[in-house]
Amino acid sequence: MKLETFEDVEKSIKKNSKRPFHLLLGNGFSVAYAPTIFSYNALYDFVDKLDDDDLKTILSVIETKNFEIVMQHLDQFAALIDAFGGYADLKKRVDAASAKLKSSLLDAVKALHPEHVFKVSEEQSQACARFLKTFLGTGGSIYSTNYDLLLYWVLMRNEVEGHIDGCGRELLNPEEVEKGEAEDWSELLWSKHRDRQNVFYLHGALQFFDTGVSIVKEEYDVYNHLLQKITNRMNGGEYPIFVTAGDGRQKLTHIRHNRYLTYCFDKLCEAQGSIVTFGFRFGDQDEHIVDAINAAARRHPNEKLWSAYIGVYSDSDREHIEQIAHKFRCKVRIFDAKTANVWG
Repeated sequence: MKLETFEDVEKSIKKNSKRPFHLLLGNGFSVAYAPTIFSYNALYDFVDKLDDDDLKTILSVIETKNFEIVMQHLDQFAALIDAFGGYADLKKRVDAASAKLKSSLLDAVKALHPEHVFKVSEEQSQACARFLKTFLGTGGSIYSTNYDLLLYWVLMRNEVEGHIDGCGRELLNPEEVEKGEAEDWSELLWSKHRDRQNVFYLHGALQFFDTGVSIVKEEYDVYNHLLQKITNRMNGGEYPIFVTAGDGRQKLTHIRHNRYLTYCFDKLCEAQGSIVTFGFRFGDQDEHIVDAINAAARRHPNEKLWSAYIGVYSDSDREHIEQIAHKFRCKVRIFDAKTANVWG
């Protein structure tokens, strides 16, 4: 397959001016900004330093720094215990270790995260905003599998026009307002503007919380930075919507048990036009994303996804995509992700 540049992708966008071009972001989007913060190694080292014997044992036996693979092994081990009628106490211990690893991973993302949006330089922020506008400007959507706040921060800081994450406020006391009382507004609730939503967090993100009644999005106010507000919620026993299952099937099961995640995933399955990926490797844990792209590609010709432009960083990435290209039901093209200069 020919290795193109991002300039070639932009030419395709201009050539197909009536076609929406969507953007799918993977972990490489965050790693490109700060490898020391968002790489698997950084998260692994954080969790490895925690004072927990079970986690240390697990990480020493399963010799990988990819937490998705670790989770997959734990889930398979728990299933085998059930299948062979193993000790209930052992099953509880494995389940507890899995839950602990998930919460520790989330703690690691939060602890390693830049303090607030202004830690991202103006040059980096503006460069990334220009990159995102390339797709929103075509009528396309942004899909992200990342948990961190970088995408949210860039969109907010640069006041990128046209981006809608589906959230808004509800007036809680309309009858009282009619009588002259002050307005009382809700927290930012998801679903108010979901009919126009074009930014989707496929695996959840730090800013989204499921209260059991509503999906709430945390935001900046004049008193607290966003990360501090998220920390306060977590210290109170609440955790963000966060998919950390092992393989694609398990991830999809998690997604289907949450209405926000289900809605976002279904929208990817309905994507029309073309999709461009950045920082997304399409590994063994991403089968559900491939399935979603294929679902979009199998739709009616007037509504289908025609092509996928997949960004690759290295020769090994390129070889991997060439080997799995047959799995996609749409045309696949590859480009050098480094030429996109997402962060300037």
